[in-house]
Parts: sequence; structure tokens; C-alpha cells
Amino acid sequence: MTNYLDFEKPVEEMVEQLEKLKETQAKGKVDMSDAIAELEKKLIEIKKDIYRNLNGWQKVQLSRHPERPYSLDYIHQIAPDFIELHGDRQVKDDKAIVGGFGTIDGQTFMIIGHQKGRNTKERQYRNFGMPNPEGYRKALRLMKLAEKFKKPILTLIDTPGASPGLEAEERGQGEAIAKNLMEMAVLKVPVICVVIGEGASGGALGIGVGDRVMMMQYTWYSVISPESCSSILWRSWDFKAKAAEALKLTPDDMYGNKLIDGIISEPLGGAHYNPAEASEILKKEVKKLYKELKELSPEDLIHKRIEKFSNMGSYKENSNLSA
Repeated sequence: MTNYLDFEKPVEEMVEQLEKLKETQAKGKVDMSDAIAELEKKLIEIKKDIYRNLNGWQKVQLSRHPERPYSLDYIHQIAPDFIELHGDRQVKDDKAIVGGFGTIDGQTFMIIGHQKGRNTKERQYRNFGMPNPEGYRKALRLMKLAEKFKKPILTLIDTPGASPGLEAEERGQGEAIAKNLMEMAVLKVPVICVVIGEGASGGALGIGVGDRVMMMQYTWYSVISPESCSSILWRSWDFKAKAAEALKLTPDDMYGNKLIDGIISEPLGGAHYNPAEASEILKKEVKKLYKELKELSPEDLIHKRIEKFSNMGSYKENSNLSA
């Protein structure tokens, strides 16, 4: 890994020391095996100390790490025979959302996810992972296809939000997301949703209504990003770290507030340190969740799914108000 975040400075320094020792030993002049082993042990301890004490803003930074796996990275690891399907049959094919059938250890899933880009050209092509209305309509078309063939659905959430452009609004951005929420609530097949990076606002929720909603360890899920929250409340991005804490957007916060069903662990330091291991962890969790859900009838799935989301939040009826 070449990109280190500010709070990872101690890790970067120790990795540099470790590389120098290995380089010295490779030249064959001195046996550095004991020193290397000791430094590797210290590196693990430093990583554990740093990553177990991350605050909200630091987790947001990790979720955006440029080397972090995106949806297609996970898909090709867990479902090598994945066949991508395109288009919403109305406007065009939105590249910010990918989807298609893939087999995970013998079980066919409809896998749908947000997709970002690695470089400037790819980011523009994928619209930075921000779907337009046709992206959500494509996702819904694929979900209905999965329902028709009685195949479970897996969605991978990683977006800074739905596309905010004028054209997106003109083509019905709000309606497209709202319809997905309504239709996903009554799908007759198991739906598993996993936040693998950023989970911002309706852009994430548009493919986020499921029987099980999970978050990976270093991700966030909120109605608004810390930067946008800071700009609204303080008219500046300078308070984004404070906003991140106030929003309670980390997996621990979300699970504590009963807004998600569980947290999926990541390799030490984050999924970008070992994408293959992260994919294996994700695959095992998906298989376990599906094993639980496949025993339920379509009626039970729908009833429990609606009940789960209906129980979120709180309200109080005022009996003093007249009809």
C-alpha cells in the first residue's frame, strides 16, 4: 500500500524501517531476521492500537481510501462467473451502478452495486459512483428479474450520494429512488444489503432495503456526508470531523441504534490491505445470511422486512389533537 492517511503516520514510518531492514538483508551482508521479526511484531501491535480507536471521521477517510476494493472487485472475487446486464430499458445504461447474475459457491445471486473509478477517466465514466435515475431503474429491473427466476439479491453500497445534477432531477431522481424503496420492501426473494464503502443519503438507500443490512467495519452510513453537514451548520467544511461524530454514522453507532443488522469485519487496517481476504470474509457472511433467509417463505420475508424498517425511529401520537 502506498497511500497512507494522516493518522497512519506511525504505520508508514515502521513500514519504511522494515523495508530498509529487508533490503539490507537481501544484499547478503548482515542477518537481520531477528530484527525483522521483532519489527513485524511491533507493526501488528501499532496497527491494532490505531485501528481499534478510530473516530468517526477517520472511518470516513478509510471508507474513501483510493485503494479500497469497489463493487466489481468484490464481485469478481466472490462470483467469478458474473455476467453483467445493462440498461434500464427507458433511457440508457448508467455506469455508476453495475448488476448481473453471478454464482457464489453454487448459488446464483443477482448482484447489484455502486461502482466508482480508480483514475480520473474512470471516475468520469462512472460519474464518481453517483447514479442517475436510470441507474436506480436498472437496479429495480434486475431485482424484478431475480424475483421472476426466484434468485436471491445481494446489493453492495458505496456511493457519495445520488447524482445531484439538473438532468437527474428532470428525469425523476426522487421518484426513482422512492419507487425502489417501495418495490424492494415487497420483493419475494431474500435481499442482502452490504455497505462496502460510503453510504450516503438516498443514493445509498435506493438499493439498501433488505432482509439483512450489513456494514463492513470501516464504512459509514448516513443521511448526509460530514462535509455537507458541516457546510450547512457552520457554513464551512472545517467542522467535518465534529459533524462526523454528531451524525453517528459508524457501523458501531448504526448497530447500536438498531439501524443495521450486523458488522462485517475487515483485515487489520482495512479491506485495502488485503482485498482477497476481505472478499473471502464477505462471501462467508453472505452465505451465512442466505442460509438463514432461504428457510423463510416469501410471505414471511416481506412481513419481517416491512416490520424491520417500520420499527426504526420513534414517534409519539398526541391524543389531545382533534380529528
